Amino acid sequence: MKQKKPSVYRAILSAARESRERFGGHGSALAQAYNHVILPLASDADKRLQVLWGLRDFEHRFGRKPEGMWLPETAVDLGTLEALAAHDIRFTVLAPSQAARIRPIGASGWSDVSDSRVDPSRAYVERLPSGKSIALFFYDGVLSRAVAFEGLLHRGELFAARLAGAVPDDRPRLSHIATDGESSGHHHAHGDMALAYALHAIESRGMAELTNYGAFLESFPPDHAVEILENTARSSAHGIERWRNDCGCHTRGPGGWNQSWRGPLRAALDHGVAVWDREASELLPEPSEALDHYIEVILDRSRRGDFIATHVSRENPVRALKLLEMRRQLQLMYTSCGWFFSDLAGLETVQSLHYAGRAVQLAEDLSQNARIEATFWAP
Repeated sequence: MKQKKPSVYRAILSAARESRERFGGHGSALAQAYNHVILPLASDADKRLQVLWGLRDFEHRFGRKPEGMWLPETAVDLGTLEALAAHDIRFTVLAPSQAARIRPIGASGWSDVSDSRVDPSRAYVERLPSGKSIALFFYDGVLSRAVAFEGLLHRGELFAARLAGAVPDDRPRLSHIATDGESSGHHHAHGDMALAYALHAIESRGMAELTNYGAFLESFPPDHAVEILENTARSSAHGIERWRNDCGCHTRGPGGWNQSWRGPLRAALDHGVAVWDREASELLPEPSEALDHYIEVILDRSRRGDFIATHVSRENPVRALKLLEMRRQLQLMYTSCGWFFSDLAGLETVQSLHYAGRAVQLAEDLSQNARIEATFWAP
């Protein structure tokens, strides 16, 4: 977007700055995992890297630390929440189907809220095994489906009424939804106009007060604890199996198609870290630290010289940079959309294979072993 639609990019950054002014220093923009990897399927090291690189990318663009982070497809487990909390992320947003049980803070008895029965109008806190905690919001699933699939964006007036109507006045409550950005224009023509109209109507008529997650959390901290359903995601009843197995979810192609290719392909790609493990200690004085900071070079190639001087062995700087770039490609090949659809030959999965191919090319160059590709795809 920065390259192809710079005016839109600048408008987003401007809106983010304005949101901080309007909402008491709380910006509306959220960070996200670096390249939309399904985090519960990632190793602990990759979870950490995805969160860290996502934070650095956000700081580079928005000039501040994020308060919240969006999880790809809201896929979650406790390890993922630990990775967020370790980097001082205050909150994330999940689907209502991902809450297991809740209780008032200080109470001993839990209430079962599975099957999307959680109240989406308040913030909750999840106590983590490490002793840290993180706030969780569960979006309004009924309203979100109405926007995405039931034509609520066809009439801004109705949209405003539905949003404001979800905020009873018996206590401070939050009305919020989560949909793909494509809903506002691509899937529903002029949906962006309906959204703008609805927000203007709500504010100008005093139907409700506009806010964002950070501001709401500061004013109304969680008074209920929650426990999540692990290894779940918002876009599949089968949770994270949608991205690694033949789970039965079907998109595109004839009815007889399946996703039996997911498991073997993921097993093959999982072999890719071996070259990194072998080469990193020789080329990088502190491999983990160098990998953490490589995002600075990705975001701004002019920083390459300073990065080499600080993090790279001076005997083989080119080989070290190739190794780090290979590691980046090993992240990119797990981008979630490459594993979501039925067709192995679809552009999304093919793009993931391009990333894998580039990683193999760099690995063969580093190892001077032309047979890495053959072993890479071995079952």
